[in-house]
Amino acid sequence: MASRADNIASSLSFSNFSKATELKQRIMFTIGALIVFRFLSFVPLPGVNPSALAALYESQNLGEGIIGLFNTFSGGSLERMSLIALGVMPYITASIVIQMAAALHPSLIALKKEGEAGRKKLNQYTRYGTVFLCAIQGYFLAVGLESYAAQSALPVVVDPGMLFRVVAVINLVGGTMFLLWLGEQITSRGIGNGVSLIIMAGIVAQFPTFTANLFEGGRTGSISGVLIGGVVVMVVILILVICFFERAQRRLLIQYPKRAMQRGGMQADRSHLPLKLNTAGVIPPIFASSLLLLPLTIVQFAGNSIDTSTGSGSFIQQLSQYLAHGQPLYMALYGLGIMFFAFFYTAVVFNPEDTADNLKKNGGFIPGIRPGKRTAEYLDYVLTRITVVGAIYLTAVCVIPEYFIAQAGLPILLGGTSLLIVVNVTVDTISQIQSHLLAHQYGDLIKKAKLKGRMR
Repeated sequence: MASRADNIASSLSFSNFSKATELKQRIMFTIGALIVFRFLSFVPLPGVNPSALAALYESQNLGEGIIGLFNTFSGGSLERMSLIALGVMPYITASIVIQMAAALHPSLIALKKEGEAGRKKLNQYTRYGTVFLCAIQGYFLAVGLESYAAQSALPVVVDPGMLFRVVAVINLVGGTMFLLWLGEQITSRGIGNGVSLIIMAGIVAQFPTFTANLFEGGRTGSISGVLIGGVVVMVVILILVICFFERAQRRLLIQYPKRAMQRGGMQADRSHLPLKLNTAGVIPPIFASSLLLLPLTIVQFAGNSIDTSTGSGSFIQQLSQYLAHGQPLYMALYGLGIMFFAFFYTAVVFNPEDTADNLKKNGGFIPGIRPGKRTAEYLDYVLTRITVVGAIYLTAVCVIPEYFIAQAGLPILLGGTSLLIVVNVTVDTISQIQSHLLAHQYGDLIKKAKLKGRMR
């Protein structure tokens, strides 16, 4: 017979949304924060001519390749060279470095085990790393703008020089740190993960423009109707595949000792330990992208400002060509990065030894497996096998569509990475909304029970 909690969960719907005041406040706060993010993406850097920059961006085809990928994750901010042109990618890169160091360095490992205090300290180190990376990327971005302006008749930078570089670095660092603060506010006072929502909002904001350009190209004949139909079919298939694999999980049976009932007899409690097929979520493609974006952005802008007649200049030009988006070397490094971070982040998120110890303390065990060390080994064995499938799924979804899109000359916006981020973050946000609605219904149930008790 279904319990009262099961009935509530099965009958959960968004019809009770109007009664959940706190949930509505959280959603409105999240929407407001994302609107602020979109407004900031249209505020240009001081000393940059937006009209000349737009003309240069279109004439030089800067939307293709690695700059186009960076522009996709920043929500078009790089194309407009706004205050938040770097987006949150420096923070993600710094998070990669700190998490890898926390898994290898003894002092950081000890700091990680200190609980909340250690986590705050690691977050502080991550912010310091973010400022450092922002300063490096911002400087090369300013130098690249000056070099592009020197090659163009349009005055992209009004007054090039060291003063412009310093001002640009300060504004870009401030813009990225403000985005981090905004993401933390969304996480604590809104719905969903703030940084992930900011990345998703930037990608979604470009969909209307891309869709209009795609169908306009079909109308004028520059894009074939077969290609447009293939793109639509590919997007639908990718969304269905992502939804299926993101919801897939391996459920391990957990059994607890028998306990005595009120009317006599014994009852053994059972539950399940769900292990997601893709435990790492969208983190591996984001980490792999950001790790490739950092050196490639420097190569892109530095290579433009170096004399190509020298050996170093020609080497940087060749390296930039080999690592361009859609090239086999870039796709191979991207796929290897996704598989590596799928295993790495799964090991960071899920610790089999801690899970086995918690089961042993609560008296739970997996049937046929001895509690303790054997349970930890079994959990590690199962998790490794499903992570292999999850890593292959992530690599296939992110690499194969992007390769064909690059060969067809379509924007990177339609790549598997963008769709994976959008679908995964949307599913996670909806799950959190449903959790808040369920908690609200439980609160109403408790209030009614107390009221009936007082009336009696």
